[in-house]
Amino acid sequence: MPTTRLHRGRLLDHILLVVQDLDAARDFYTVVLAVLEIPVVDTDDGYFWADELVVSPAESPAALGVLTGRHHLAFQAKDRETVDAFHRAVLAHGGRDNGAPGERAYHPGYYAAFVLDPDGNNIEAVYHGEGRRNVPSVTIDF
Repeated sequence: MPTTRLHRGRLLDHILLVVQDLDAARDFYTVVLAVLEIPVVDTDDGYFWADELVVSPAESPAALGVLTGRHHLAFQAKDRETVDAFHRAVLAHGGRDNGAPGERAYHPGYYAAFVLDPDGNNIEAVYHGEGRRNVPSVTIDF
């Protein structure tokens, strides 16, 4: 029996985005998450997921025909170069800029870039500066 490994943070188990065009969303998030080294997994049930993010169309049973609206999602980047690569990759694949890479005033060392996904969600890649995690993530094996 194969083992499935999920990586989870501490606050959220998952986020569901219900989108107008699943193919456009898949194309967008495949580019974004490849830069962040997070695989996108397609399912036979008409949605895809990547760690804590689940994306489905309005026709899915979980969506009940309702789009989720506009959200802000911030993905963690391992360094400034990854934030820069995230921004370049999205723009090179037709994405929309919502804030070029750079320092932000949120706290010292906060380096981020912002883009809009096909549904207008504000998607961020952020590097919080030098620091060390006690563990890279919580893993769940089953």
